[in-house]
Amino acid sequence: MNGRERMTRIREYVFQLFHDDATGHDYYHMERVARTANQIAMNEKADIFICEAAALLHDVGDAKLFEQPEKNVEAMNSFLKSIGLTAEQIAFLNQIINEVSFSKGVQVPATIEGRIVQDADRIDAIGAIGIARTFAYGGANQQMIHHDTDKNTSIQHFYDKLLKLYDLLHTAKAKEMAVSRQRFMEQYLEQFYKEW
Repeated sequence: MNGRERMTRIREYVFQLFHDDATGHDYYHMERVARTANQIAMNEKADIFICEAAALLHDVGDAKLFEQPEKNVEAMNSFLKSIGLTAEQIAFLNQIINEVSFSKGVQVPATIEGRIVQDADRIDAIGAIGIARTFAYGGANQQMIHHDTDKNTSIQHFYDKLLKLYDLLHTAKAKEMAVSRQRFMEQYLEQFYKEW
């Protein structure tokens, strides 16, 4: 099985896991992150296969999406072995996936591939799609849109996370891609408060 065939199998695997997600972590999120990671990887001369595969798989073990994330990771690793990835490739993918999350604290992934996937995931959290994903996640988790005293709202999420992401990007290419998204998000909030 060549690299392209393996990537097709990985996409099919990810589709089965995420195709009906309503929290903004659906299959199309994984595809966008993979596409962005691919672009950045080409620019950084990093391992494109690893970046794209890790981007597609980065939410497989996410505790906010799955009740038993460890079992998901075990199943993912068995699947990756079954399509011919080496133990080293599987370990590398797991390392990247473990380093991507914002909620685990501000951390800089150890490898350029990890930094690329983290950048790609963060880019998808901002801009027009990032805004849509924020409200999709909030709605799926019974979160209010906005409240003057309640801090557990979708609008508060902009301040807790989204507006900080641009400054946490690692690669020049990611920052270039994120500029207009950051500006759009700031303009959105201005308009939101005018209407509120």
